[in-house]
Amino acid sequence: MLGEVAAALAEAGGSALVGAMATDAWQATRSGVARLFGRDGSARRAAIEAQLDGNAALVAQAEDPDEVRASLVPVWRLQLEALLREYPDVVEELRVLVGQARESLPASQQAWVQTNIAHDRATQNIVQHGTLHVHPGEQSPTGGDHTGAGGLEER
Repeated sequence: MLGEVAAALAEAGGSALVGAMATDAWQATRSGVARLFGRDGSARRAAIEAQLDGNAALVAQAEDPDEVRASLVPVWRLQLEALLREYPDVVEELRVLVGQARESLPASQQAWVQTNIAHDRATQNIVQHGTLHVHPGEQSPTGGDHTGAGGLEER
């Protein structure tokens, strides 16, 4: 199982990575990510580079690049979580890469990268673009919403 810190780092890494796509920060970020995934051989590195290039092309060609980025964050979070499980020693290298990627993003893209961490039984209702309306349902004795999603609606 991946610890909270590593899971949060994978989320931040996914956000920073896709935030850098189709920006001036892309080549350095792409190289760093490919290097991390290339630890076990050139075949894996080549596959990751192809995936990175394909995803960056989707962002660059999209009518709404932020919509594509939002769709790609979970994909890269999962990829980075798998990498951290396989190679826990890359945590610091990934942390540095995430920091460098964020710092090199244009100001408009820095606002796009968002990391939210909830602990214990905390609930977060977050939307990056648009409006989120929360209609809480009946609360269970443990504090959770036992009526399902509680009427979450994103626009």
